[in-house]
Amino acid sequence: MFQKIGIDKSIAFSISGKVVQALGNLLVLYFISRFLTKSEQGFYYTFGSLAAIQIFFELGLNGIITQYVAHEKVHLQWVSQSELSGNEKHLSRLSSLLHFCLKVFGILAVILFLILTVSGYLFFHKYEQPSEVIRWQLPWALLALATSLMLLINPLLAFLEGLGKVKEIARTRFIQTIANITCITLVLVFDGGLFALGVASFVSFLTLLGGISFTDKIELLRFIYASKGHSKVDYWKEIFPFQWKIALSWISGYFIFQLFTPVLFATEGASVAGKMGMTLQALNGISSLSMSWITTKVPLMSSLIAEGNYEKLDDIFNKTLSQLLVVIMGLIVIFIVTVSGFNYYGIQLGQRFLPILPLTLLGLVTIINQYIFSWATYLRCHKQEPFLINSIVGGILCAISTIFLGKNFGLTGIVVGYLGNTCFGFIWGWYVFATKKREWHG
Repeated sequence: MFQKIGIDKSIAFSISGKVVQALGNLLVLYFISRFLTKSEQGFYYTFGSLAAIQIFFELGLNGIITQYVAHEKVHLQWVSQSELSGNEKHLSRLSSLLHFCLKVFGILAVILFLILTVSGYLFFHKYEQPSEVIRWQLPWALLALATSLMLLINPLLAFLEGLGKVKEIARTRFIQTIANITCITLVLVFDGGLFALGVASFVSFLTLLGGISFTDKIELLRFIYASKGHSKVDYWKEIFPFQWKIALSWISGYFIFQLFTPVLFATEGASVAGKMGMTLQALNGISSLSMSWITTKVPLMSSLIAEGNYEKLDDIFNKTLSQLLVVIMGLIVIFIVTVSGFNYYGIQLGQRFLPILPLTLLGLVTIINQYIFSWATYLRCHKQEPFLINSIVGGILCAISTIFLGKNFGLTGIVVGYLGNTCFGFIWGWYVFATKKREWHG
C-alpha cells in the first residue's frame, strides 16, 4: 500500500519530523479552542501573521549563507571538531561571512524589535473591540522580543549547516520543535493565554542558543571568528546579485500567505480572524506534508537533468505528482469531513474553523497550489528561477484583492479573491512550466 502512494525510505524519513510537528499542532489546536476565547484566538493568529514580517528582514539570506559557507568549506579540512585548517584565503572569507552574520543580523534584530513593538501596538490598539477587554500588550512585547532574537540565532544555525553540521542542527531544531509545542500547551493549560506564543518563541530561542553554547560548536565559531584576514566576501558584489531574486519571492510569499488574518482582524473582528488563522494552519500543515513527495526527489531530478535523461525525469516527476495529489486530496477531504462532523455533533472545536463553504474553497486552493509548487520545484532543479515574475505578480494581486475585497466583502471576498488569483496562477504557471520545459529540453 505504501509503495503505491510512493512512500520510500527518504520520504518516510522526511515526513517523520513533520508528522511529529503536525500531531503537536493538532494538540495545540485543541488547547487553543479549549482555553482561548474566539476573540483571543483571533489575537493569537494575528500575532503570528504580524510577527512574520521578519521575512522582510531575513529576505532569504539564511539559505544563501549556507551555500556560501559550503563553497568556502570545500577548500578547508577538519583538524578537530572545533578547528579548521587549509588555505588562509578561504578561511578568512569564511570568517568574514561569520562577522557579516553577527553584525548585520544584530542590527536587523534591534530594528525588527522596534518595528514589531510599535506597529503591533498601533494595529491592535486601533482595531481591538472596545467591548472586549483583552490584555495583549505584554504578550505582544514578549513575542516581538523573541522573534527578534530568533532572527539573530537563525543565521548562525545556517552557518553551521554550511560547515556540514546538518545532522546536529536538525537534531537541535527537532528538540526546539518539541519544546515549542510543549510550552504553548503548558502556557494555555495554566491560563497563560496570549503569552503562549511569546513564551514558546523565547524558549525556542534558548533551546537553539543552548544547542550552540553548550557544545563544541561555540568553540568552532570562536575559532572561525578570530581567523579573519584580508580576504573577505563582498556582499554587494557576490551575495546581493543572487539574493535579490530570492528576496522578492519571499516578500511576495508574505502577501500571499500572511495578509489574510490581519485584514480580517481589521475588517471582520478578532473572532473571524482566529477562524481563518486556525483553518490556514491546518491546511498549510497538510500542504507541507504532501510536498515531501516532491522535495525528496530534488536530488534525483537534479542528477537526471545533469545527465540529460529527460525521459526518466518526466516519468518520475509525473508519477510523484500523481501520488502527491492522491495524498493531499485524501487528507483535505478527511479534514473537511471531520470539521463538518464536529459542527454536526456540536463539538466546540468545529466552531473554531471557518464555515464549510470558505473552508472547502481554501481546500481547493491548497490542492491547486500543489501543482504550482511542484512545477516550480521541477524547473528550479535546472538551477533557474523562472517563477520569479509569477511570484511578484501573484503577491501584488493577492495583496490588492485581499485588502480591497476584504474591506468591501469581508471573509467571502477574501476567499473568492484568493481562489481567483490561484486559478490565474495555475494557468500562468502551466504556461511557464510547459514553455521552459520545451525550451530547456530541446
